[in-house]
Amino acid sequence: MNEPCYEEVRDFYTSDLKKPALVEVNVWLCTGRSSSRSSGVSFSCPHVFLCLCLLCLVGSLLGHPQCLDYGPPFQPPFHLEFCSAYENFGCCDQERDNSIAAKYWDIMDYIDPQGHKLCETYIKDILCQECSPYAAHLYDAENPRTPLRNLPGLCFDYCSEFHFNCHSAISLLTSDKHIQECCETNKTHFCNLLHLHDEDYCFPNVLKNTALNRNLGSVVEDRKGCLQLCLAEVANGLRNPVVMVHANDHTHRMFIAEQVGVIWVYLPDGSRLEEPFLDIKSIVLATPWIGDERGFLGMAFHPKYKYNGKFYIYYSYMDKNRVEKIRISELKVLASDVNKADPRSERNLLELEEPAANHNGGQLLFGVDGYMYLFTGDGGKAGDPFGKFGNAQNKSALLGKVLRIDVDGKSPDGKPYRIPPDNPFVSDPKARPEVYAYGVRNMWRCAVDRGDPVTKKGRGRIFCGDVGQNRFEEIDIIVKGGNYGWRAKEGFECYDTKLCHNSSLDDILPIFAYGRNVGKSVTGGYVYRGCESPNLNGLYIFGDFMNGRLMALQEEEKTNKWKQQDICIGSRKACAFPGMISSYSKFIISFAEDEAGELYFMSTSYPSAYAPHGSLYKFIDPARRAPPGKCKYKPVPVNTKSKRIPFVPRAKTVLELLNEPSTTRPPKKSSAPTAAVPTVSSKKAKKTPSTTIKSSTVKPALSGKKRQKIKAEAKHHKPMQKENMARVSRTTPAPPSPKQKSSHLTRTRKLLPKKAAPAKEKLEKRRKASRLRSF
Repeated sequence: MNEPCYEEVRDFYTSDLKKPALVEVNVWLCTGRSSSRSSGVSFSCPHVFLCLCLLCLVGSLLGHPQCLDYGPPFQPPFHLEFCSAYENFGCCDQERDNSIAAKYWDIMDYIDPQGHKLCETYIKDILCQECSPYAAHLYDAENPRTPLRNLPGLCFDYCSEFHFNCHSAISLLTSDKHIQECCETNKTHFCNLLHLHDEDYCFPNVLKNTALNRNLGSVVEDRKGCLQLCLAEVANGLRNPVVMVHANDHTHRMFIAEQVGVIWVYLPDGSRLEEPFLDIKSIVLATPWIGDERGFLGMAFHPKYKYNGKFYIYYSYMDKNRVEKIRISELKVLASDVNKADPRSERNLLELEEPAANHNGGQLLFGVDGYMYLFTGDGGKAGDPFGKFGNAQNKSALLGKVLRIDVDGKSPDGKPYRIPPDNPFVSDPKARPEVYAYGVRNMWRCAVDRGDPVTKKGRGRIFCGDVGQNRFEEIDIIVKGGNYGWRAKEGFECYDTKLCHNSSLDDILPIFAYGRNVGKSVTGGYVYRGCESPNLNGLYIFGDFMNGRLMALQEEEKTNKWKQQDICIGSRKACAFPGMISSYSKFIISFAEDEAGELYFMSTSYPSAYAPHGSLYKFIDPARRAPPGKCKYKPVPVNTKSKRIPFVPRAKTVLELLNEPSTTRPPKKSSAPTAAVPTVSSKKAKKTPSTTIKSSTVKPALSGKKRQKIKAEAKHHKPMQKENMARVSRTTPAPPSPKQKSSHLTRTRKLLPKKAAPAKEKLEKRRKASRLRSF
């Protein structure tokens, strides 16, 4: 595996400090002696200033744009009247800006006219640092293990000027008794306390640093142009999760299907229902063989599911004559339980005989036109060897196609669906009327673009990843009647020379294709149209199953061409936020979006349908978020009859890793470049001793080079079975430990000195009314 971004992450970890055990300390002690005063807690370090420097050094390792609520900065939705320097990008909305302004005028009431001229700018700037994009760094809030500052980190020269001109205002800016007693008259003590180890981040230097502010608010790129995104673990313990969909019924439930044929319901609070939504593993043809492409492959909810309770599934099965087939069918939800499907309601819509075990397609989706689109594989083997031109170029065959049907009607010939009247080949006697597009090999994961949230540009486009034969993987946009070239072409190049030079081919080229030096098996993704990460709007994010590489395509408006960039996950500097993780399981199976439009992907460390090592991850942009409150939604409550199983994360967060003492030497850098950042679990899937399908009655899963490659990739990641026993046998996760409050207010109460008695009653009363989060 070539993983340069992963190596960079490891390099960062080598310089990590061993963190001391969490102790309550008084940051503002001005002497080297321990204190037993009621307003503070004794400092366990005999060299206070040295300890403070170490704490600042820890903070410098994590220096990145972050607010005091531990989230990324944002663009305020409304003009900021007071802290206007941060109205384009920062950590304050209009409400917080007004609160800071009120505190400013409270303070200025106690300063004489001459002091106004000398101090008004200093006081305003210091108060407004809560709005700075680097507020968390200025207040030592990046690391929850370090105490929070009362005042922001100031550069020494600026601090000295402030103290010289306005030292009497210190007692008005903070109620900390120690600062008031020892630092109002001692400039050196005061400025040493406000000193930051990394002077690039102290105020006002942080505003002048071009490196820190050049692309502030944009998606972070490393030196190689790799986009730095972060992940949150959402679900784990899944057996090859192939699909995650939502019902578009405003409940914000997520339905995750496993390859074995089980669908689970996940609630908005992250918990999973103990009883599955649907369990048809006794019917689904799936084996524990690594890389077997058969099984439960697709699912889609009817656009009017909220009213009719209908959904559709796509799976492999074996008929009574031992013939392997694909079945697409309709089911309904139980009237008595909205979280349970009725397996007896299954209505078969379409069955296709599969001549080989691979290339089964599997995507189901509804377009903006209300019709259902089905994506079938070319029948398998290699090179589409079926017939004169192969299945994909044969419009009279349903394999190797994009099909479009109307599930709300029946055909005159008795088919359980209707043919849309504008299907492109309805009048062609040599073509099946279901065919919408052809010339596809094995499209694995397609998605409908929701369109730009404001302009709706791009709405309705269908993006697909088409897995290549042995040279190229491609991304296509599906159009009516389009020929996507296979087997004449693979990517942009000829595959079958004779067919390729046929003047009637008239194929549609992919928007992007990549060779085997980049990846070996594309997994199609989604165009991001969510709310929480506005920088990602319009990015088509996808990946490669074999090597775990994540990539993005951005359309250039003027040329309509697509620019590709790699995505790197897990920079421990960029992702040092609560809940963020720095690695993921290697084999990327599928992508998904929730009802709000946020983007996810599913992957596993061991690609077997029976191995419970699959996880669900959510993409998060660490550089910029939506303004607070913009993305809030209120899920429609659902009655749950099944027990709720709380989510228990297994992956360590970046903050946990940073606070972990280094016990092993990091791996050496790899010289071969790749952009993927996955890590593979060291646990091996427990082999299932028995299965409902006998190996002697099914076709071999993968007989060619691709299965050998998958097996070789997974072989290095087989863990010791002994280590895995507890993990596999655990069916009900342990309840999560109680969440620790991480709010700014809570941390301040725990770690900072108690508020001193007010020197001026009027000021203290007004402070209480507009307190700046207890600063």
